[in-house]
Amino acid sequence: MRVLFILFALLPILEIALLINVGSVIGGWNTVGLVILSAFIGAYFVKREGVSTLQTAQEKMQRNEVPGKELVEGLMLVVAGILLVTPGFITDIFGFLLAMPGSRHFFAAQVSKHMKMRVVAPGMGQGAAGFGQGQSPFGQSPFDERPRSHNNDGDMFEGEYTDHTTNDPDKRLK
Repeated sequence: MRVLFILFALLPILEIALLINVGSVIGGWNTVGLVILSAFIGAYFVKREGVSTLQTAQEKMQRNEVPGKELVEGLMLVVAGILLVTPGFITDIFGFLLAMPGSRHFFAAQVSKHMKMRVVAPGMGQGAAGFGQGQSPFGQSPFDERPRSHNNDGDMFEGEYTDHTTNDPDKRLK
């Protein structure tokens, strides 16, 4: 709740105060021009980095690897783009930090580490997500070695299969 209060109440007040101070030093129109220029430069930079991250993700997927790091960095680039287009100097600073490859890699590693502790292995950290040891909010932990069903032979899965490859006029499934 504190983070939301800072984002929606304090940050705009700080942005306005900074814009007024900068405007009194370099002039109002120069300040507006600087804000517009930073938005254009930021949008170009985010686009360039986004294309690079997308290409890396596609290369990993072609090698049958999960592009987890690239997905997190793509999310960081989306946030960076929003921050850079938002008028203000404080949001521009944070946006450029998320858009620069070095700092983005650092923040992505921190977010990935946090996500692994909270999502992938709840309960394995120090009281992560409020679940007991080895439990998940969805019932059985995916790391539990006990079988999930009452059928203990482990080699049979029940299900239905329908082959749609011959009926697909767009040949999407081939």
